[in-house]
Amino acid sequence: MNFAARVFAAGLLLLLPVAPVFAQDTQGEVSETTTTKHLWPFEASDIPVDPGFVFGQLENGMRYILRENATPEGTALVRMRIGSGSLEETESERGLAHFLEHMAFNGSTNIPEGEMIPLLEREGLAFGADTNATTGFEAITYMLDLPRNDEELLGTAMMLMRETASELTIAPEAVERERGVILAERRDRRGFAQRAREDGFEFISPGARYTQRLPIGTLEVIENATAADLRGLYERTYTPSNTVMIIVGDFPVSVMEQAIRTRFADWAPAPAPPEPVSGPVDTARKGASDIFIDPALSESVTLTQLGPHIDEPDTLARRKASLLRGVAYGVIRRRLARLARSSTAPFRGASFSQGSIFKDARTNTLSIASEDGKWREGMLAAVQSIREAATYGFTKAEITEQLSNIRTTLENRAAGSDTRANSFYASAAINLVSDESVPTTPEFQLAFFNDLEDAITPGAVLAAFRDRYIPLGDPLIRFQGRTAPEGGEEALQSAFAQAIALPIAPPQEGSAKEFAYSDFGEPGTVIIDKRDERLGFRTITFANNVRLTLKQTDIREDRVAYRLLLDGGALMNTREDPLRTYLIGSLSAGGLGAHSRDELQTILAGRSVGFSASNTADTFSFTGATTPRDLALQMQLLTAALTDPGYREEGLQQFRRGIDNFFQTLDSTPFRALSNASGAILSDGDPRFSLQTRDEFFALNYTKLDEAIGDRLASGAIELSLVGDFDEEEAIARVASTLGALPPREPEFRLRKDARERAFTSNRTRHVLTHTCEPDQALLRMVWPTDDDADFTEELRMSLLARMVRIELTDRLREELGQAYSPNASSSMSKIYPGYGTFTLTASVDVTELEAARGAIAKLITDLREEPIDPDLIQRARQPLLEAYDNALKSLGGWLQLADRAQSESDRLERWFKGPDTLRAITADDLSEAARKYLSPESAVEFVVLPKGESDQGVLAVPSS
Repeated sequence: MNFAARVFAAGLLLLLPVAPVFAQDTQGEVSETTTTKHLWPFEASDIPVDPGFVFGQLENGMRYILRENATPEGTALVRMRIGSGSLEETESERGLAHFLEHMAFNGSTNIPEGEMIPLLEREGLAFGADTNATTGFEAITYMLDLPRNDEELLGTAMMLMRETASELTIAPEAVERERGVILAERRDRRGFAQRAREDGFEFISPGARYTQRLPIGTLEVIENATAADLRGLYERTYTPSNTVMIIVGDFPVSVMEQAIRTRFADWAPAPAPPEPVSGPVDTARKGASDIFIDPALSESVTLTQLGPHIDEPDTLARRKASLLRGVAYGVIRRRLARLARSSTAPFRGASFSQGSIFKDARTNTLSIASEDGKWREGMLAAVQSIREAATYGFTKAEITEQLSNIRTTLENRAAGSDTRANSFYASAAINLVSDESVPTTPEFQLAFFNDLEDAITPGAVLAAFRDRYIPLGDPLIRFQGRTAPEGGEEALQSAFAQAIALPIAPPQEGSAKEFAYSDFGEPGTVIIDKRDERLGFRTITFANNVRLTLKQTDIREDRVAYRLLLDGGALMNTREDPLRTYLIGSLSAGGLGAHSRDELQTILAGRSVGFSASNTADTFSFTGATTPRDLALQMQLLTAALTDPGYREEGLQQFRRGIDNFFQTLDSTPFRALSNASGAILSDGDPRFSLQTRDEFFALNYTKLDEAIGDRLASGAIELSLVGDFDEEEAIARVASTLGALPPREPEFRLRKDARERAFTSNRTRHVLTHTCEPDQALLRMVWPTDDDADFTEELRMSLLARMVRIELTDRLREELGQAYSPNASSSMSKIYPGYGTFTLTASVDVTELEAARGAIAKLITDLREEPIDPDLIQRARQPLLEAYDNALKSLGGWLQLADRAQSESDRLERWFKGPDTLRAITADDLSEAARKYLSPESAVEFVVLPKGESDQGVLAVPSS
């Protein structure tokens, strides 16, 4: 697994996803079909495992983990984990584990090269979204998300996994073709963040093997690897004893098990390779400093103290100690967050964690993110806070707050345990294999916590914290930023010496206030109460014009998703004041009139509530999730946010602390350069769609926001949707006593017709932008104007056309030419701006291949417009869309998306019912006509993003105008 995944916060083991259980012929027994039996971690632990998982092993040594689960109903996840990653590579193989991952899609004994992805697309699995793989230090994991639970599809999945496991042909010509794709991926991932990561690894663990085994590999190996090199690693690592198959989904266990046996029982046994070396890491290393500079990096300082690795199995005793330490770390994070939220915050953010470097070392790490030039102030405050915790410990009130949050988390998990998602259980199974964390049920976790809660005292928490705390006496200090600190490494060490000399004091015992917002007046009266039997919606209107849409469903037990839409949104911005509503995203940072944000965190501890606001085009949106138990409080909190926003200075300062960093990185990657410039270009400089200046962002304040949105908060139309596991009458009563009790609101969302004008530039010349990232990175984007979404059939045609173009881009740029790693195409037809829509095509390429890529794209567009479209291409694009329709309402998010304008835009519900048949009715002629209508070469706006200093002369055949 990736290094980052092995660095985990102390105390979280108790809260990790519940996982596997005894594999069984009978419950509590592991299936034993081989004389060379692998020991599952839970078999040597005193922790009871979750009996919902079934574990087994084939005679050849391959293991499997199965779980029948019906959330989402009728779907399944398949994961095949090969227990060797980049650490297994020799010096001459660096990058070949990842190369092998790519070769899985490039030909095998029974699947010709280039046929695996089309086969899956015809079954409704979209490449990338449902079909993927990942390579880490310790494993390669292949992933298939099955959109339906028919046994034939499961059999196909197992066939493909077996082809990957033992039947790859690794033909020399296929290797040569895929080499370009991997080089493109390596190119796209290079940049300031990757360089900083590599520097950090080498500083903490100089000479450790893992620092020289990053999964992406080296340029020399990738450019020169042969099919024989890849086959050598393949045969050494892809063995039954090194493989675990995981299937979670809506199949009987017997069906899953038989599918595995059918395909894998005849795989010839072979041992797993020995566990590779990841170190060494010198745990006595201390007192060193490192400075890493890049113009795109925001300023931060990291202090790391190393200690010896402690190898301990997952046991009840370990979990008890881990829980106590987790409480300590939770309090420390809370203290640091409080400092970061203050109006005179010494840093933008800080964190303190316990972690591990594989099995070579353990770490205590303090990370401080500061505004440029303020690293010293941040270090002093953060180190002082950690020293106070280590010396004086924690107050009873702080412990109580943490315990409230932990208890609520565990109670919520237990209440919703019957509808946990497939993805949760698949991750739990992976965690069992990779981290040896024993799986437990939510009920066990809650009972374990309840048994220990009385013993979780300030003294016990401090003792547990100190037991694993590595004092920050002489840490490794690493600085990264745009400019080196004045005084260099000596200044870093001097600042730390100053920090540990600062006076410290014990924390003061505090007490939480009562929530101030429980009475909003006489509950509102329902004046309209209707039902839509087709969707099960109940639509309510209160006398004050607040609208409520209810959808009761138990697809997620004990969870309620909500979205409150308030009239307003980006349509309120004007050409004269394009940032008028921008600060709505920082509304919650200002707290409420009676409570700061920090106070709210304490007051609401142990409750599943929250509020945050965002801008949509025509509304302000408040979205989140709660439980039936906390629905009343959640409605009170939302109502308080509308009636008494805090607008506190600390919220404004928190927003401002991020502005400079944003403007310092405008062109730090090709995509950032494009996204920050393209709005103005496509709109001919319309300020509403153009990036404004740094000074204009700094000029924003809560007073201006209040002037802009105050009347919307007081009287704007409201439409609230509740989706989930609740009692309808109780939900209506909760809304009636809060939002329904407010003074009368406007009955409809304002149209703001004059604001709905959006032009697409008439300037069709090529626009050359520059970035400051890697010198070989270039980005090509073509944007065509289309239309709004008034014609639903046309909208679906364009969506289908975009999927087809994405497939063809992948085939032509990635597979045939090896020029791009993840080309993309999308269609966006507006429901807000009449006549406005775009069709966008994007490809990241090597700067030397830009003209070839442009030529391939031009040929693709010409073919779509002039040549007959292959019916198979249409099927590959259409089937994932149809499967997405079938599965859209198997999650609360899907229902919420359908419900959130069910009253104000009720006519659009008809689109849901028409969608599948409309998609199926789209013909090749329809798609060709759409391409001819919208995708004429002369209509496109072309963006080319080149490295700064690189001239477009010679890179492009035709110079820009």
